[in-house]
Amino acid sequence: MKISVVRDILDANERIARENRRLFDRKGLMVMNLMSSPGAGKTSLLERTIDALGAELRVGVIEGDIQSSKDAERIARLGVQVVQINTGGACHLDGNMIRDALDALDLDQMDLLVVENVGNLVCPAEFRVGEDFKAMILSVTEGEDKPAKYPLMFRESKVLLINKIDLLPYLDCSLEEIREEAFRVNPDLVLFEVSCRTGEGLDRWVAWLKETTRARRPALD
Repeated sequence: MKISVVRDILDANERIARENRRLFDRKGLMVMNLMSSPGAGKTSLLERTIDALGAELRVGVIEGDIQSSKDAERIARLGVQVVQINTGGACHLDGNMIRDALDALDLDQMDLLVVENVGNLVCPAEFRVGEDFKAMILSVTEGEDKPAKYPLMFRESKVLLINKIDLLPYLDCSLEEIREEAFRVNPDLVLFEVSCRTGEGLDRWVAWLKETTRARRPALD
């Protein structure tokens, strides 16, 4: 019975996610589902990315948290469209939550929509929201074992950003081992090594994001 209920929930979410996808397709909108554990640096990465993009891409953000609007307030100060979703205890965003939030956004004034998911290394990977791709952040402070312990998150992601590399001199952590473990789970990962504090590596990430979004919306050129 439990398996059937879970399957029904996932099937219902897939249907709504496909509806969201059709809307995003009509708008020619690139949608990224950004995931990580709590504290890995999702909001910091978004701040640095939005700042680097400047006026080249129009960005909108859907912020997901169990409670509070602190992250949405940080993003709003950058002058972009943002809406907050508080899940009230749920450990992920789903297609229905995203659909309900879209009424608060002007999709015609966006090139890129970023869904900042709830901090969790399990549930967000299971629920599609209509995104073009999933991107996840892994902080070096979390260690090398996360790809083996949470393989679905790495398998479902197109992009892996290894964050806080400025802390490597102070940690017993091997960047090479993280790479090897991540590629063992998903050989097709697009990988970036970054520091949101120092800015190291962010130029490659931003360049890739610009190119990918422009490929989705040729009219931007």
